Amino acid sequence: MLGGIGITELLIVLVIVLVLFGVGRISKIAGEMGTGIRAFKEGLQGSESEEGAEEEVQEEDTEA
Repeated sequence: MLGGIGITELLIVLVIVLVLFGVGRISKIAGEMGTGIRAFKEGLQGSESEEGAEEEVQEEDTEA
C-alpha cells in the first residue's frame, strides 16, 4: 500500500496532524478545499456550455 506505508503509519500521521492543527482548523481547510473543487467543476461545465453556445451561433450564421 502507498509505497510501503501501512495503516499503522497512516494513523500515526493522522494523530500528529490532529494534535498540531486541531479538529476545527482541519474541518475549515477541508471545507475550503471542497468549495474550491466545486467551483472548479462548475467552471469546467460553464466553459463546455459556452462552447456549445458558440457552435449554435455559428450554425445559425451559416443558415442565414
